[in-house]
Amino acid sequence: MAGMSEVDQKKSAEQVLHLCQCNKCSTCTNAGETGAVFCIMGKSEVIHEQKGCLCSECGLTKTMSMRWEYYCTQGSAVDLSDL
Repeated sequence: MAGMSEVDQKKSAEQVLHLCQCNKCSTCTNAGETGAVFCIMGKSEVIHEQKGCLCSECGLTKTMSMRWEYYCTQGSAVDLSDL
């Protein structure tokens, strides 16, 4: 996703939203976060406390071979990979 415009990132996120588990995660729901696909879009501005993570079980994470967790508080896969 590096080098993609914000509009292109959003389009990409919309295409894979059906795989995303963020809306079922206690970290997101307990904070009142309504966003998703943090592994692509980057960390949330709402979430400040980690309360469990579903990233390792997420179809999107598995499909894209991502290895981190807590994208909602740590940043996107690109951010975490130091690319």
